[in-house]
Amino acid sequence: MKTAYLFPGQGSQFPGMGKDLYDSNADAKKMFDAANEILGYNIAELMFNGTDEDLKQTKVTQPAIFLHSVVLASSLGSSFQPDMVAGHSLGEFSALVAAKALSFEDGLRLVKARAFAMQKACEINPSTMAAILNLDDKIVEDICAAISASGEVVVAANYNCPGQLVISGSINGINIACEKMKEAGAKRALVLPVGGAFHSPLMEPARAELASAIASVVIKSPVCPIYQNVHAMPETDAAKIKENLIAQLTAPVRWTQTIQNMVTDGATKFIEVGPGKVLQGLVKKISKDMDAVSA
Repeated sequence: MKTAYLFPGQGSQFPGMGKDLYDSNADAKKMFDAANEILGYNIAELMFNGTDEDLKQTKVTQPAIFLHSVVLASSLGSSFQPDMVAGHSLGEFSALVAAKALSFEDGLRLVKARAFAMQKACEINPSTMAAILNLDDKIVEDICAAISASGEVVVAANYNCPGQLVISGSINGINIACEKMKEAGAKRALVLPVGGAFHSPLMEPARAELASAIASVVIKSPVCPIYQNVHAMPETDAAKIKENLIAQLTAPVRWTQTIQNMVTDGATKFIEVGPGKVLQGLVKKISKDMDAVSA
């Protein structure tokens, strides 16, 4: 009987997120106040009273989700006893803080650096992502490879669950891919309202920028294995964790494989820590009978 804690990424944000924690927990309030100082703007105000549009900006979204997740994990106190952890994309940073591999302050500084670097990379290379539903992964990968061979950038970016693969690339490449995916039998090929082609080679400027920020912080061995996005395998070695964190920006998120590996390694319960319920839904699609709940 092992418990896995999961930490969400971009897309789980909502106005009012975290206000209940701020109002009811003195330690949580201190963490929010510290975050305002570190970020240099009032993130708490944007989370509690901002609009959907405010929260959609990458430079706000990422710190907001990270903050909500780590404050919630901290508020669980001694009941937070993970046997394993994982985070979806940005959520990997939340997971590392919750698992005591990274300090809260360093984690927030890295997330701030990551968000700004990604926003900058999006401005250098206008790009986007699309969700492909009900098409075999291999068919999606083959279509992406064929389009990439013609000079556009299109890659598989998020293996979310069987039948849901998000692709990432140039705007033209994604538009071509969506047409070809539909022709190949995809139920839907939906361009997503995101700032750019996350988890693709177009994030290389952001990866290079984030690499120096990650190199400058202390990462320790976590209290339990963290299953990292780039290979879906458990890691406890601090140097390997750093390496994988840097690679993550241009590599796909192997979430389907992550959950499958956690189940193989004995996970019987999944607890999502952070805003929304996206990851619980994915767990149930990957492993039908699994127990998945909110913290």
